Amino acid sequence: MTKIPSGIRGGVITGYGTALPPTVLTNDDLAARMDTSDEWIRERTGILSRHVGGTTSGLSIESGRKAIEMAGLDPSEIDALVLATTTPDRTVPATSATVQNGLGLRCGAFDVNAACSGFVYSLVVAHGLLAMGARKILVIGTDTLARITDWEDRNTAILFADGSAAVVLEAAENGGQLLAWNLDADGSAEEFLFAEIGGHIKMDGKEVFRRAVRIMCDSAEKSMADAGLTADDIAMVIPHQANIRIIQAACDRLGIPEERTATVLHYTGNTSSASIPLALVDALRSDRIKKGDNILLVGFGAGMTAASAIIKWGGQ
Repeated sequence: MTKIPSGIRGGVITGYGTALPPTVLTNDDLAARMDTSDEWIRERTGILSRHVGGTTSGLSIESGRKAIEMAGLDPSEIDALVLATTTPDRTVPATSATVQNGLGLRCGAFDVNAACSGFVYSLVVAHGLLAMGARKILVIGTDTLARITDWEDRNTAILFADGSAAVVLEAAENGGQLLAWNLDADGSAEEFLFAEIGGHIKMDGKEVFRRAVRIMCDSAEKSMADAGLTADDIAMVIPHQANIRIIQAACDRLGIPEERTATVLHYTGNTSSASIPLALVDALRSDRIKKGDNILLVGFGAGMTAASAIIKWGGQ
């Protein structure tokens, strides 16, 4: 049961920020170096271009600083930093330590690696910290997948990219935003999407597609049931930005029209932990989300992980 118990202190998002590397790779750029084409990539993924470059810590510091500034906070007010990433700058220490120092924070900091589900995992963990007494938490989703992508493999090179997005969560005594959540993992599917230490991403695309739709929808349906909501009550779906076909198939299965989804993968590609918050911020900046809207965040990732959370924008 993942419905939020009554009386538990929650939180609301009060600031957000994004960071994308300046270098853009178009589909035509990729077609010049491998056997593919703009039409082939668009048709199968929905991606037109992607950003590559930078470091996980550098992008995280940029997006995190913007989120803190938007929330009108001093860095000293942040009680914890949770960094979702599957591409740390170093094996040791956690990249969150570098980000903490770069932002001038004086608080605990740790990484969460749940691949493309990482941001939602981190969001849920952050709400747990708020329930236990924290007041202000910075949650960042960042990945620099270009570093572990084989740029000669058209099955993966057309998908992955770099980016970051951050949110500030502040405690809310009288009803926060999180209505329900679900975290899941199926370790038996680990072999279908992985990268060895020092190696490149390997993926069985057909198997990932087949399992992704099922595990995403299962997680989303559990969160909606625990929140007492139906598909008609969801104003906006913020899905993991992996592939437009996966998003379409998941929405069809959930009974939510595609026009009620936020998508940015056409210009970001698959940025793993950053993809859901990048799409969330884009929807907010486009005024597609209003106070009181029920928002479904849902994703899947290597592991094979899945995660969903339903938030009422602006709090209950």
